[in-house]
This record gives sequence, C-alpha cells and structure tokens, in this order.
Amino acid sequence: MTRRCPFVRKVAAAFAAALLFVAAVLPTAPSAAAAPTLVDEGTSLDASVPQGQFRAYWVDAFGDGMYTAAQIDDVIAATKAINANAIVAQVVRRGDCLCNRSAAARIEQDGVTPAPFDPLQTLIDKAHAQGIEVHAWIIATAIWRGSTPPKDPAHVFNLHGTSATGSANWLTKRSDGLQQLNTDWIIDPGNPDAAQWIVDVATSIVRNYQVDGINLDRIRYPDNNLGTNVPSWGYNPTAVARFQAETGRTDLPGNSDPQWTQWRRDQITNIVRKIYVQSFAIRPSVRISADTISYGYGPQHGSGFTGTRTYAEVLQDWDGWMREGILDTNIVMNYKRQATTNQDVMYQEWSDYAKDHQYRRFAVIGTGMYLNDISSSVTQARIAVAPSAAGSIGAGWAGYSYRTPDDLTDAGRRTAADARTAFQVTLAQAGLFTQPASVPMMPWKTAPTTGHVSGTVMPGAQVALVSTVSGAIVRTLQADGKGWFAFVDVVPGTYRITSSGQPIGLAQIIAGQLAGVTPETAACTSSVGPGIAAPATVPSGQPGFHASWYGQSGYPTLCAGERSTAVVAYYNSGSRGWVNGRMGEVAYLGTWKPEPGQDAASPLGGDGGLGSPDTDWPRYNRIALQPAEYVGPNQVSWFAFTIQAPRTPGVYRLYLRPLIEGAQWMEDYGVFWIVTVK
Repeated sequence: MTRRCPFVRKVAAAFAAALLFVAAVLPTAPSAAAAPTLVDEGTSLDASVPQGQFRAYWVDAFGDGMYTAAQIDDVIAATKAINANAIVAQVVRRGDCLCNRSAAARIEQDGVTPAPFDPLQTLIDKAHAQGIEVHAWIIATAIWRGSTPPKDPAHVFNLHGTSATGSANWLTKRSDGLQQLNTDWIIDPGNPDAAQWIVDVATSIVRNYQVDGINLDRIRYPDNNLGTNVPSWGYNPTAVARFQAETGRTDLPGNSDPQWTQWRRDQITNIVRKIYVQSFAIRPSVRISADTISYGYGPQHGSGFTGTRTYAEVLQDWDGWMREGILDTNIVMNYKRQATTNQDVMYQEWSDYAKDHQYRRFAVIGTGMYLNDISSSVTQARIAVAPSAAGSIGAGWAGYSYRTPDDLTDAGRRTAADARTAFQVTLAQAGLFTQPASVPMMPWKTAPTTGHVSGTVMPGAQVALVSTVSGAIVRTLQADGKGWFAFVDVVPGTYRITSSGQPIGLAQIIAGQLAGVTPETAACTSSVGPGIAAPATVPSGQPGFHASWYGQSGYPTLCAGERSTAVVAYYNSGSRGWVNGRMGEVAYLGTWKPEPGQDAASPLGGDGGLGSPDTDWPRYNRIALQPAEYVGPNQVSWFAFTIQAPRTPGVYRLYLRPLIEGAQWMEDYGVFWIVTVK
C-alpha cells in the first residue's frame, strides 16, 4: 500500500529541482527530512497462437436472459456449466440499452426490472465475481422496429428517425426509396452525426462500465439488397451529398458504382477505427470485437474475400480491419446447418479462412446453435477450436444463442434450459471444454511494440503518415465525416502528418500509447510559474491529526504528454505524528473535489488505474505519500508527485487534500494545481 521506493526516488529528484522554490517561498520550520516505422502490413497469415481459449454464449435481449437479477444468475450458471469464460451480452438492441448509464436510452421492454436496477452493472458484478468476462454487444445501426415510436422523447429514433428532416434525419435508404428493412429502422453510416452516435454509444459504455469488451454487431450496410453483390443501401441524402462533395461528382451514383461502393465501405471502417482508438484512449485493456458476416461459401471457394457477399454486398471489410489492427477479436457469425449438404463445407471454409487471416489479432468462430441439433453444434464447436487445414489455431468458440441453443428450442418444441443441459452433457461426452480456461490475453496490448496516433483535419481530407527519416509515405487514409483520423499499430518514432498534401504537424509514437499531433509551426516549450508562499502563521498543537498548507511550487505550462514534478508542503499542526507505513497514522495526499472529485481518477496522473496515466502515484486517487518515516508535530513534510500533460490542449485542474489513510481527511484549504497544456 505504501509503495515507498518510487517516492524515495521521486522525492530526491523533485527536491533537487525545487530547491529554488523551497528557499524562496517557505519560511523556516523544523523539517521532518532534509530537502531532497510502420508495422509490416503484408499478406502473411501470421496468426498469433492464443494462450487460453475464448468460450462464450451470445445472450440476446429479445427474451429471457438479462431482464432480472434472477435471469442473470441463470446466465452465469449456464456459462460456468460448460466451462465457458465470457458472456457476449446484447446491451444495445434498437437504439436502447439494458443499462442506465450510456448515450442510448434505457430499454422500455416489458419484464425488465425498473430502475435503479441496472442490468449491465448487475451482470458485470455477478460475472466478474465468478471469473467470467462481460462483452457488451451493441447492434450498431438499427435504432428501432415497428410503427409505434418509443415513449422516451429523447430516444434516438424520435430525434433522428422518420419525423426528422434534413441532416437530422439519419435513416438510410435503398436506391429504390425503401427505408424500412422488414420492421427495422436503420441509420446510415454515411451521415456523420449518425456515425458519431454509434461511436458515442460504444465509448459511453467503456467509460461508465468495467466491461471487458465492446462487441459490434450489424456494423455494415443492410441485407435485402436488389441482387447478389449489389449494395443497394446508403442513399441517405446527407450521405450522398457528402460523397458528391468529397469526389466532385454531381450525379446520383448507381448501386454498384465502384467509387460509391468503396466510399460506403470506408464509412463502416471509419466507425470501427474510431471506436477502437477512442475506447483505447479511455481504457486500453478493453477488447474490441465484431460479429462478422460469412454468407455462403468461403473466400477460398471463389474469387477471394473481395468476391464475397460480406465485402461486395453488405460492404463489411473485416479482413481489412484485422489487417489494420482495428479489431482485437473477430467473432465470425459462421451460422450454417451442419447436416445440410454443402453448408458443412461453407462452415469449414469460413472457419479456416478466419483462423488463417488473424494478422496478429484473434479470430473466434461463432456457431448458429439455433439452426442445428445438439450433436451438430458440438461438431461445429470441435471444428471451431481445431487447427485450420493450414495449421492455424483460432482463439475459441461462441454460440448463438443462450436463449435458443438448438433447432428444437427455436421451433418452440422444448425449453432452452433443457437444450442447454443437453449441450452441456454432449460437450462433456465429446471431451470438449472439460476444464476451465482463461480468455486469451492480447499481447499487442499487454506487451505492446507499436503505438497509435489520432487527430482532426477537414472532414473527408486525405491524411498521410510520413516518415521524418526517409520522407516516405508510410500509410494513408481518409478522415471521417467529422474530420477525425487515426493510424493504428505504428512503429515508435517521429512522423509527420499531412492533410491533402500539406503538413499539419508531428507525432511522436510511443509503444502502447496514443499520440496526438503537435503543430510544427509552433515549437512547444514548457515552463513552471513562481512558487506560492506559505501563510504568515499556521495553527499548532491541535489535538489529534491536523495539517496546514505551507506553500507549493508554481503552476506549470506543459507541452502535450510532457511531465513535470510538483511539490507541496504541509505543516503538521496537530498533536499526533504521521508514521509512514502504519495504517491509521500515515499521511497521503488524495484527489479532491471539484476536479477530479473525491477519490476520483485524474487525467493528470495516477497509477494507470481507472484510465489514469501511470505517473507513479501510489494509486489513481492517492497523489503522494509522506516521504519521511515520521513527521512530528510542528514539522513540515514536502510531498512531491509527477504531473503528466494530457494530449488535448486546454486548462486542467488537480485539487488535493491531505488525509491519514484509514482514519480521516485533514483540513481542506482548497489546494489545487492549474496545468496549462499547449
């Protein structure tokens, strides 16, 4: 708890740098201690060999599963019964959420326990207690179904559905004018605000819940096209106008127009990239997965991946996402009837292709349990975890679904509970999943060798990543409809970013970090303002534990990502001494309100917990520990700590307050640091 060694090193460095401050602003007092290059993106099929095995049920939100705490208990019990280790839980269904804290409205479904019950939080608490991961499953593009609108006036459908006009109408349209797919209303990825809403929903869940992953479903254009490999959706007027503005065209493009088709495909990829990078910025450990399409025969059966309906018709380039590194896990929805002639071939082909094309990430094979009898589902699970014909090992299995675990359940001829029991028994008889396993770690996140960079330019601009060593263009992409861009898995070093051929700044890539762009025209220099002197008098000898602020170093102006050491002095104005390493007597500085809040994480420093940067604080909410073994009454303790400037320019504040850990907070004099980031 005390983590004294880092602070010994920190204090020595801090006080060497702060001698002028100490001499200038602190009055004499008894002292407790003396002042002290781009990743190869070729076509190699280098599938990482996972240590562990992902095993999960998809748990949908269209029936029993997560409506009540008792249902959640049943889900967890069923998951453990087959030695699975993850639950892919459908949290966002049609623009609504089985949760209380997200950018989507709370679900209006009958049977869901009313608020304050939070289905997602309850699932996380109960699953994590059993060692089971929770991956928040989000239907990305569908926002409502049927003809009766939601009751909540703030629901996305009520704001941006059929009643909205102009750019506020987010609904996609087929080229023949059709807007509703069966009963579903679907937003258009080419509308920038609609695309941003999808990102905001995902990142709000990462920010507000300790989910282990975000799972993206229907992250593509719709089905029901006007022919095989004829991509017929995407004709939202705002999307078409964007395409015309970015390409200089004035015509209404046809369904299969190559430029229009690739532009629409890029809109989906931009959303996936943005969710990946912005989730990383919030919590790097979160796993981003997608439920990907595998219609018909596999790519090896015909003209390769680009000839599949996945790529050519619904415009989902999951092979490219894996190659780029903007998915951590590809969960292929390989829904085939094992006993149907040729569908077993389709299943084997897509399973092999996914395993052979992991590109330093992981592939999990998803099976359509609702289409198969129990024996066939066990056969498909065995294929899912077996090596491909080329010897590539996938990362595991997922079954759709917990609610409909076989074809008899789907037909209403037996209960889901009976089917799950039969599946459990048959798995054991087949020798599958007989022992628990851990979810595979992600070495590209736990031991990273590359970093990322993001920034903003003009919407739709062409952005290039340029080596400052060779001057060669390393990678290019097009900014999204908001002007946002990111390059993922970049070899550490310094790069120049250009927009439409014009330099906009430099990026310093560090392994495992997200870099920003620093304008080249404005060289950044940091500075620290003058120290703040102590008050003329302070209280003394108050019974118990007390502290009086006794001065501090000045407020810094820092370049993005730069670090600075801060020093604050506190006078022991109480009658009891502060004893290092003894709970109930040791003094710390804790985070305080209003920024970041009592015991809250700060963007200016921490130990890496709860999204804080790791600046060697004792904890994310404990800024510093007393450096001396003992600070007696009427003695001064100089606390030193490291501040790191966030990547986004602005003015940040860090409020702090001293406390005796495990006993009490001491006096609050409104002590804070103002950190200006250029």
